[in-house]
Amino acid sequence: MDRLYILCLEDQREVLNAIAEDLAEFDEIGIVEECESAEEAAALLDAIDSRGDYLAVVVSDHVMPGQTGVDFLTELKADGRFPLTRKILLTGLATHQDTIRAINQAAIDRYLEKPWTKAQLTQAVRELLTAFVLESGIDYEPIAGRLDQQVLFDHLRHRAG
Repeated sequence: MDRLYILCLEDQREVLNAIAEDLAEFDEIGIVEECESAEEAAALLDAIDSRGDYLAVVVSDHVMPGQTGVDFLTELKADGRFPLTRKILLTGLATHQDTIRAINQAAIDRYLEKPWTKAQLTQAVRELLTAFVLESGIDYEPIAGRLDQQVLFDHLRHRAG
């Protein structure tokens, strides 16, 4: 199986470390990659694409120097290389207008407020990762134990019906 990536984008190193630590359980099935800027994340996207790997989930802060998380996620949505990538906006400073833009222009899949809980973040990533794997046609059986069982069950039930 090609490698699955979970990209964490956050400009504050201590917050980025906390996100990566919360998502460490996914290291068994993919690579949790940390980026401190949208520019660094864009370079990672090029590397993932050039290797033919999968960008499964992006967890992005909004307020960052250079480029905002909403702008980065909007560009990602428009990037034809990653049409199935799931997107989470994890922020405490987005305005109501930013959130509307994230939904309408970036097509985010989840919005989580800071401070988050590990349970909230891991459950959101697990559900979105499962949906990505299923929609991408990746063989889920080797990693089924790490995926969201309800999403898998619903998928299998839908296919059988």
